[in-house]
Amino acid sequence: MKLKVLKEYLNESIQHVSKAISSKTTIPILSGIKIDVDSTGMTLTASDTDISIQSFIPMEKNDLQVIDLKQSGSVVLPSKFFVEIIRKLPAQQIEIEVKDHFQTTIRSGSSEIQLVGLDPEEYPIMPGIEENKLVQIPSDLLKTMIKQTSFAVSTNEATPILTGVLWTIANGRLKFTACDRHRLASRETNIDTDSDFTLSNVSISGKTLNELSKILPDQNTLIDVVFAENQVLFKMSSILFYTRILDGTYPDTSKLIPQSFQTELTVNTDDLADAIDRAYLLSKEEKTNIVKLVMREDETIEISSSSSELGKVTEELTTTRLTGELLRISFNSKYMLDALKVMDSENINIGFTGAMQPIIIRPDEDSSLLQLILPYRTTS
Repeated sequence: MKLKVLKEYLNESIQHVSKAISSKTTIPILSGIKIDVDSTGMTLTASDTDISIQSFIPMEKNDLQVIDLKQSGSVVLPSKFFVEIIRKLPAQQIEIEVKDHFQTTIRSGSSEIQLVGLDPEEYPIMPGIEENKLVQIPSDLLKTMIKQTSFAVSTNEATPILTGVLWTIANGRLKFTACDRHRLASRETNIDTDSDFTLSNVSISGKTLNELSKILPDQNTLIDVVFAENQVLFKMSSILFYTRILDGTYPDTSKLIPQSFQTELTVNTDDLADAIDRAYLLSKEEKTNIVKLVMREDETIEISSSSSELGKVTEELTTTRLTGELLRISFNSKYMLDALKVMDSENINIGFTGAMQPIIIRPDEDSSLLQLILPYRTTS
């Protein structure tokens, strides 16, 4: 194999695929990046068995010659060094030459690096996926939905299914649900698909979706999402992102969400977030994160937290609306801040069905996004 390639394109591709490399892999070949070059261009592949990413560099792009190919071929190069070396090379053009026993020479400007490559024949083959269950989602919408839900997945590997975000499709609506038993986040949207297209019990690791989000284009470009028996493929213009579906059945969370409330309030999102953020400083010191909310007759609310050693923080906020029974309620301020951070709305509605029942947070005048937090029982 012998070629010259522009550093900018190679480096970008490496940054994309390296997200699939795990430092804990027990399969030596998977600690490398596989490079395949032929007359169409260069394909880079990385995998940790849970996710696999392929990035394609064409021979030409926008009338610019990206690759000057002398000889086709394949090699697997150790990612730990390859990623750093390419990023730090001095010149804009990089020459890569692979000789016998996969001995690889990389030249750029005055630099020459020798790397011991591995046999590409030992690299696992990418999963074959039939594209008969496919939906298209705008890239920016997919990024937003991941951001608004993935933070609520469980980090406890004892229940692997809850470390994922559940995808369901019914009646042309796509829904993401994430729940860690203490909080829940869900987001729905209309998608352009056949009305009889349904999807259930497809749970994708929240960690994986966050990695996907980093390489999704910001623009409103359509991403093909292909669902197979135990795999999902995300197809972008030059990137293929494969991930496995988590084993197990996702629990029915619909029963957690109340259909009516005995108390409701509407408040400015930023004002509430800032008040809780200040109260969080003290609650964090106590290692409880507990913040109290008390509703007043004059439609104001009091946010407070205290530390036995440091003192107390008290904030008073005016609500836009406060109806129903006045409650005193305690909750995890970190969970509340996480929920408020993803609200794309000036005001939010918060619904309560009692001091020890789930707290439901929604953007004002938007029912597509829902956050649920379980309150805490406190002695006072």
